[in-house]
Amino acid sequence: MSAVSDQLVTFAILVYLIAMISHAVEYALGNVRAVSARVAPARELVGAGVGGAGVDKVDGPVADAPAGTPPPTRRSRSAGRARLAGRIAAGLTVLAAALHLGALVTRGIAADRMPWGNMYEFVLTVTWIGTAAWLVVLWKRPALRRLGLFLTLVMVLLLAFAELKLYVPVVPLMPALQSYWFIIHVSTIVFSSGIFLLGVVPAVSFLLRNGYEQGRRSFPYTLARRLPGAADLERLTFALHAFAFPIFTFAVIAGAIWAEAAWGRAWGWDPKETWAFISWVVYAGYLHARATPSVKRNVATWIAVLGFLTVLMNLFGVNFFFTGLHSYAGVE
Repeated sequence: MSAVSDQLVTFAILVYLIAMISHAVEYALGNVRAVSARVAPARELVGAGVGGAGVDKVDGPVADAPAGTPPPTRRSRSAGRARLAGRIAAGLTVLAAALHLGALVTRGIAADRMPWGNMYEFVLTVTWIGTAAWLVVLWKRPALRRLGLFLTLVMVLLLAFAELKLYVPVVPLMPALQSYWFIIHVSTIVFSSGIFLLGVVPAVSFLLRNGYEQGRRSFPYTLARRLPGAADLERLTFALHAFAFPIFTFAVIAGAIWAEAAWGRAWGWDPKETWAFISWVVYAGYLHARATPSVKRNVATWIAVLGFLTVLMNLFGVNFFFTGLHSYAGVE
């Protein structure tokens, strides 16, 4: 079962990669469709004279399509191919999520426990939660499909890093973790972290798209030219964080209760405890800033991005650079 799990992780990474390429194709071909939409109104002005909109008659090449724009038939074909690529990408993401889940299940069977006992398994689970949450968002809001390009990119990078750098063989759960609190505390941490992982994708996308809508045409703002509107991205960012934060709060409280039972103290400023508290403060600050009318939405969103950086620090930095009672990563 352990070998099957390892193979399924590899297959999942490959399928996520193909899904990312398909999303990239949709993203690239979507430019032709956008040009078509901009050209159509200009052509309608030809010979119109001064109308209700107060537009003078347009003559000559000004009303024509930009140089190099494909004819309508080719634009229609490109738009159709873009939609097809997007649907293929969504289907491949579902397949990758199924392979990903299979890897988790077989890993758990091989270990005879929940697959959260080390850093490798934790990353596998968090990324699957992020993907599953994305598929729910995609089902409810198909117009946000182009965000899948960035989501699948994150999945490929994190899973490849986990497989190459974090992998450890299946081992029994150490005695300190053999408690029912293991399921309660770690499951809620994993779930909330997966939602935070998904939430940072529309957060960064909003910052780019908002800059683009404000007229910034330099890199990296041009990457957001074909993303959904900034307002939609910002609302999605808030919804995901507002959903995940209470679960994360419960996870921190459950961890303190477990620490009291296991170590005789609820809080000892262990590195992981400290960074979990930092993450909680930053995310609370984001929600407070988001609810404050005087705080600009881009400022609040930057706080959300900072919150995810603290989560990454807790996941990777603490495990690699610090030692403490939570040193269960299983890697050197």
